[in-house]
Amino acid sequence: MLEVKLCDTGTILNVGNNCVRAWWTALIPASVVAFNLARLLYKRLPYRPLSSTFSNFLPLDEAVSLLNDSKPGEQNAVSGDEWDLGHEHSKPRWKVGMLAVPAGLETAYWAFLTCNFILEMIKWSKNTDGQAPVASYEIVTAALLTMAWTYAFVRPLFLRNPLTVPYDLFTLYLSILGVTGLNVGAMVYKEYIYKHGNPAPPTSHGTMVAFLLHISFLLGLLAITLSLPTGIPSRSVDQEQIGKTITPEDYTTLAEWITFWWVYPIVKRGTGRTMNEEDVWSLPPGLASKPLFSKFSALLYPSAKAKRRLGLIRALWRANSMDITLDFVLTLVSVICNYLGPFFLKKILDAVSQPNAGTGEPPSSWVSLFLNPREVRAQAYVYAFLAFFASILKGQADVQHLWYGRRAATRIRSELMAAIYEKSLKRKDFSGSTDKGKRSEESAPGAANGKSSGNQVKAAGKENKKKPESNTAGADIGKIVNLMSTDANRISGMVSGLYFIYGAPLELAIGSFFLYQLLGLSGFAGFVILLLGAPINTYLVRRSRDINKAAAEARDKRMKVVNELVSEAKFIKFGAAEEKWIEKCLNARGKELRMLIKSQINSVFFSLTWAVGPVLVSIISFTTFVYTGHKLTVALAFTSIQIFSMIKMPMNVIPTFLAILVNTKVALDRIAQFLDEEEVPAFVSDLKSNDIHDGTTTDLASDQDQRLGIKHGWFRWNQAVEPPEKKPQPTKTWMFWKRSPKKLPTVAEPPTRGGDILESNSGINTPAEIHRFELRDIDIIFPTGRLTLVTGPTASGKTALLMALLGEMTPVYTEGSVTPFVYLPKNTTQLEESTGLRNCISYCSQSPWLEHLSIRDNILFGSPMDQDRYNQVLECCALDPDLNILEDGDQTEIGARGVSLSGGQKARVALARAVYARTKHVLLDDPLSAVDSHTARHLVDKLLRGPLMANRTVILVTHHVELVLPYSQYFVRMLDGRIDTQGTPGELQSRGILDVLVHESQAEEQPTVASAEELAAIVEGDEETQNDIKANDKPKKPRKLVEDEARATGRVKFHVYKSYLKASGYFTWVIMLGILGLGQLGGVVEKLWMQIWGEAGSAEEFIPSTLHSTHLLNTDLMQPGSHQVIHYAHVTNNSSTFPHASSGFTAAFHPLPVERLPSADEHPLFYVGVFACIGLGVVFISILGQITLAFGSYRGSKILFKSLLESVTFATMRWYDVTPAGRILNRFSRDIETVDTSLTYSLRSTLVWIALFFASILTITVIFPGFLIPGILVGFCYYKLSLGYMDAGRDLRRMESNSRSPIFASFGETLEGIVTVRAFAASKRFLDNLHLKVDETTKYWYSFWMLNRWLLLNFDALGALSVLTTTLLVLGGFIPDWLAGLTITSAMNFTTSVYWTCRMITSLELDLNSIERVIEYLSLPQEPPGIIESNRPPAYWPSTTSNGGPMITVKNLVIKYAPTLPAVLHGVSFEVKPGEKIGLLGRTGSGKSTLAMALLRFVDPTEGSIWIDGINIQEIGLRDLRSRLTFIPQDSVLFMGTIRENLDPFSDHSDEECLDALYRVQLISETAHASRRSTRPPSVAEAPTGLEEGAEQSGSATPQDDKMAAITLDTEVSARGANFSAGQRQLISMARALLRQSNIVILDEATSSIDFKTDAKIQAAVREEFKDACLLTVAHRIRTVIDYDRLLILDKGNVVEFDTPWKLIQKEGGIFRDMCKKSGTFSELEQAAKDAAGAKSVMN
Repeated sequence: MLEVKLCDTGTILNVGNNCVRAWWTALIPASVVAFNLARLLYKRLPYRPLSSTFSNFLPLDEAVSLLNDSKPGEQNAVSGDEWDLGHEHSKPRWKVGMLAVPAGLETAYWAFLTCNFILEMIKWSKNTDGQAPVASYEIVTAALLTMAWTYAFVRPLFLRNPLTVPYDLFTLYLSILGVTGLNVGAMVYKEYIYKHGNPAPPTSHGTMVAFLLHISFLLGLLAITLSLPTGIPSRSVDQEQIGKTITPEDYTTLAEWITFWWVYPIVKRGTGRTMNEEDVWSLPPGLASKPLFSKFSALLYPSAKAKRRLGLIRALWRANSMDITLDFVLTLVSVICNYLGPFFLKKILDAVSQPNAGTGEPPSSWVSLFLNPREVRAQAYVYAFLAFFASILKGQADVQHLWYGRRAATRIRSELMAAIYEKSLKRKDFSGSTDKGKRSEESAPGAANGKSSGNQVKAAGKENKKKPESNTAGADIGKIVNLMSTDANRISGMVSGLYFIYGAPLELAIGSFFLYQLLGLSGFAGFVILLLGAPINTYLVRRSRDINKAAAEARDKRMKVVNELVSEAKFIKFGAAEEKWIEKCLNARGKELRMLIKSQINSVFFSLTWAVGPVLVSIISFTTFVYTGHKLTVALAFTSIQIFSMIKMPMNVIPTFLAILVNTKVALDRIAQFLDEEEVPAFVSDLKSNDIHDGTTTDLASDQDQRLGIKHGWFRWNQAVEPPEKKPQPTKTWMFWKRSPKKLPTVAEPPTRGGDILESNSGINTPAEIHRFELRDIDIIFPTGRLTLVTGPTASGKTALLMALLGEMTPVYTEGSVTPFVYLPKNTTQLEESTGLRNCISYCSQSPWLEHLSIRDNILFGSPMDQDRYNQVLECCALDPDLNILEDGDQTEIGARGVSLSGGQKARVALARAVYARTKHVLLDDPLSAVDSHTARHLVDKLLRGPLMANRTVILVTHHVELVLPYSQYFVRMLDGRIDTQGTPGELQSRGILDVLVHESQAEEQPTVASAEELAAIVEGDEETQNDIKANDKPKKPRKLVEDEARATGRVKFHVYKSYLKASGYFTWVIMLGILGLGQLGGVVEKLWMQIWGEAGSAEEFIPSTLHSTHLLNTDLMQPGSHQVIHYAHVTNNSSTFPHASSGFTAAFHPLPVERLPSADEHPLFYVGVFACIGLGVVFISILGQITLAFGSYRGSKILFKSLLESVTFATMRWYDVTPAGRILNRFSRDIETVDTSLTYSLRSTLVWIALFFASILTITVIFPGFLIPGILVGFCYYKLSLGYMDAGRDLRRMESNSRSPIFASFGETLEGIVTVRAFAASKRFLDNLHLKVDETTKYWYSFWMLNRWLLLNFDALGALSVLTTTLLVLGGFIPDWLAGLTITSAMNFTTSVYWTCRMITSLELDLNSIERVIEYLSLPQEPPGIIESNRPPAYWPSTTSNGGPMITVKNLVIKYAPTLPAVLHGVSFEVKPGEKIGLLGRTGSGKSTLAMALLRFVDPTEGSIWIDGINIQEIGLRDLRSRLTFIPQDSVLFMGTIRENLDPFSDHSDEECLDALYRVQLISETAHASRRSTRPPSVAEAPTGLEEGAEQSGSATPQDDKMAAITLDTEVSARGANFSAGQRQLISMARALLRQSNIVILDEATSSIDFKTDAKIQAAVREEFKDACLLTVAHRIRTVIDYDRLLILDKGNVVEFDTPWKLIQKEGGIFRDMCKKSGTFSELEQAAKDAAGAKSVMN
């Protein structure tokens, strides 16, 4: 008891004394005023320490400004008029003015009273006779109240914003109301006591009237304050939409904010119906991603010139310190109120248990007002209402601290997601890099022969321990998805649950204080066991960290493999390699599951140590207490056990959260490591534009500003390099590529990226021979406003040159070398007045990258629509005929990676995008390779020579030298990573070099200019096409390719529960139910033994203790890694320490005869020991349940993942075409993570709380049936509240799950096209789109948690009301006194169990949403079976002879991609003989690729059939079909692994055969092949000696002396084969086809990216290797198939011509003849067809 005295007759807590109450009445309001004055003065200080900690990181006005694109820090960007709405808010103005009226009256009253007191004292001082008329404290308190009311009067007159809530006045009114209520309560209590014979005089009626008038004034002031809004919308906010589409959170009244009634509209919309996206209002501006990240990035990167960012943890703290601090303070208030409830409850029970107490001893209560026995019952009423008010205050503290914590969590989540995405837009592109760590391990000494010494292993182990793990290849898409979906959410969730860490130490402190009061120092003896267990806990924490780090890495690798499978499903199906990829994914998944099992085992030991600890602590403490000579009475033991139980809960919280903090630290480190990855130079990304402009502008008239080129260039594919110590020479031009002064790490072996690889003398690499591809001696300035032609053999560095120009390669610095310069004009704000072109770049990549949008949106790419220019671009890029064929024209939706378009269409759309942009400089990377010959001629004549390219600097990479050279102004030839030749065509011609170069670049001679007849045919064809378009041009309604993601509605269906129960094992849950039953039985036994113990002691000592813990955190309900730890473990009502059912029967029956047991007073340790055994038994049961749960979780995760993987892998290609990859990856990331971690615990916790709910109903029914009447009423209220919560919450979480998919899809799509995005300076636009997507998913997530806060507050209020009602019934005599404690605690358990049952059911349904989404994908449309055992083809099928019949027969084939879509092929029929070479030709969209796909059954015919070697392909399995055929697509894709794994995925061939295949496709030299050559002779007469031989060196470069490393079977391949050029990828695919030796080979323009000379050699090899095979080639180059046996010409899905090339080219008016004329090489093609026909006739 505090003994501080304010008055002569009472202590500070003796509020029964008038003097003490007067002091409290004055000091509390005065303290509030003093605090507010200090706060106002603090704001005006020039230097304010800790200001960032106690200020809102993003106020409303600044958030609105940033949403309107103002810069961070310019919160005043919105003008005063924007916020001052004048008469629209006149009502709040007069309301605020009314605050001064009653305050003025109060001020006058207290000032008058103070003056009167002073005058009376002055009079008395002159005449000191008698007692002073006024006590000194009355003068002081009156003066303090005068000061407080003066502040209340003056403050409204000087409010900065009189339209919103004055929080300082609100707190002042509340404080005055509180102390006034204390006075009125004391007077009412005295009146009650005086009626029972108390001799003291009653309170005068005048005093009571004055207090009531005073309270009415205060209530009026509070009513006005509560009706004021918390914020005022600006003029940009549509006030009619507030509460509809705009969140009312920022503009609600204070009353609605305190009661969280502003959330109710969401509840109302979701009750009884399915909510849709439009039913959820937008995010508050202060939580929107864009303004948040604008300020957060300013913390990460303090200035544009800063080279070192702020630490991630520090930045997160500075951005959210106020919210976290308030969360901490309010949590402490909540914990204190939590303990006030049991404290008051104990006082009530003490009063009830002594109804006739009248000993005259002072009561133990701090309310020392009682002088007769009847006061005891009155005291209980006081405590009952105090407990009620404490519960209400606790509920308010809870909802407020949880709101601040959730706001911090929401902000952190958005900040991290945006930071990760923004970093991915700025970091270097490592897509072509492989993990150096893996290579270095393989190339380590001794690794070549598979041997290494033990010392080397140990040394490597030590080295690895010292260095943090890092992925030198950079984060891939799978890891970035994990960073967003898992790591960011983990950090956010931990922040929202920090209140556990805040509250646990305080609970420990309170519990330890009580323990010391009971047992003295002996109470702490047991804590020695915790110290002894500290090393074990430390080990477990470290092990948890390591396991979680390894699990995160395993998850990244698994997602990497899954991402590759999903992205390249079509190419996997081409080779019938689904089973191998499933095995590959399951292997990666197996490693992840092993880490999950290790984590579960670690958690079991963690739980075991901390569950056993409290039991051992109590045993040791009791034993010490007894052996030190103290008597352990029953009452003392009971109370101590309750205290130990109280301490047990925070002890369980601390280790659990230690594990969570460790996991969070791992997540923070992973994100920080990603944010630390190297970035591109400042001029490359428009997100870093401030780093190069620095507020200055560049004169566009300067020649240097428009220069495009490289000086002193030496580049490698992106890797870490060390710059020279000397600083680069300063330059004023913003185009200068400045080296970062930050020292980059040195890399012993740079990452591999393909390009130009020269062969070494051996087919086997050693580390000493490895030299990675480089660009060297690059000195070139491209002529401004002219067309530059860049050519060279395959893998010579053409694409690399463009990448170096774009800043996508790393400059190489050596000591004494000249600093590389890159001149890249990239300022979108500078316009050339004469042309209207912007001085920046547009780019078309070799592999077209398109967004999942319409064709029009892809072409516009964020540029404004100019219809005339747009039409001109469509015409020049030959897109008009395609748009006429497409049903929806330019509104046709392009699927992921342009899946709905052909290769040529994708190339031309990407080309149109580059052309449409009003840029001065255009970089085109081989756009002609993907189009047919006459389209290429059209592009040259209409586009490159047309007005769209006039006055633009165009750099064109191409192999079509003869076609483009006549119109080029500059010529560049690349060879071996150097510029072999450069100059104008005239200069090179004069030196006699040009003809040689042109001859070497072409496989056959072609005229540079088409004949007049051919040009006329081209023009005539184009005119006919245009007329065709105009005649058929009708507006069409766009068809949606990708439908919105499906979303379940209503409650979770039973089959969802069943699916998970079946996957995790029915037996698992049978065992779990048994364990739950044993747990409940353990609770009953524990209470039974407590009763026996009490009866065995002295009757007068048995006092039922009612101190209870306020947290339900234990090993059963709280598991590391489960999100329930954060989301669902906050208890809102006082309850028992362990969630076992309170039995109403233990008081009536127990099986043990007490008289046979020893006395509890004489042998207390016997009872302590039995109690400890029971506790250890309960712990054992709990651990057993956790182990069972871990097994079930493992089994369910394993089975569901495998089922999902198989379903997705074997899904039809049509499903892949209409399903974005982001949706699929969302299932494999976030949803699988939920299945792995939290789902099982949600299900178990739900079962536990349902059991507790029914147990509490049974208990209260047995002991007090009368409670059922108010219980039913309260239960109905609970039901109505929870119904709205569950309905709305379920829909919100489902929408949130669906809204994540576009984010993941955007990530993958953007990263694949990052070079294009940066080239167009579109990074900011993509970042803004990401902000919108993040806001979309966050609004559902945040709305759900606000819904949760609303439910919490309402349930808290109902729970407090229920307990108050029960307590009043007890005090009213309706319940026997001996059942009072059990009745009240049963009511508490009832309300708590109802609340948590609702919460857990909703939590379970939310987690089951992931199961719903997984199960949805288990019923995908599947391809036919891979093998049909009853109808398998023979081993020789298809044979080379086909038994004398046709090899391929197509009968009346009709193909539709979907039943609702029009047919693509119409009645196609033809036959192909064995060994026949067939060319498939036709315009883009004619059906060539569809026909090829039909042969592999990617699309089953609607009508007709396809027969191969006498077997209907629809009657055999897909694996049997596709494994016997070989298909080589145009966009060849390689998979992660090695060259050998890509060539021979099933390991069917020897190394010699694989090397031979590489040799035959020109990928290795004869010398490299000779070292391991097989006895099989080469198929080509002229063995290659390199990609280029005898090339004349001229120009600026010198021959490259040092040889690059050879491609070997062990050469690593990155994702999609990005470390190889497009030509190399096609060659590897060709080698794979050679290796398979199929009798039917289908080539879809498989050599389009290869130079003509290599193409000629490859075609010769193909003809030789596949001379007995049936070869079908889809070709754009007519020359490729002009010597084939027959040509099949398709047009609009029909076979229009099918004959030999010679007959078709002679057919007047024929389509093939017309195509040859349009190609510009008619005479050469005619001669070639004639020669081929002659050769075949001679052979026949």
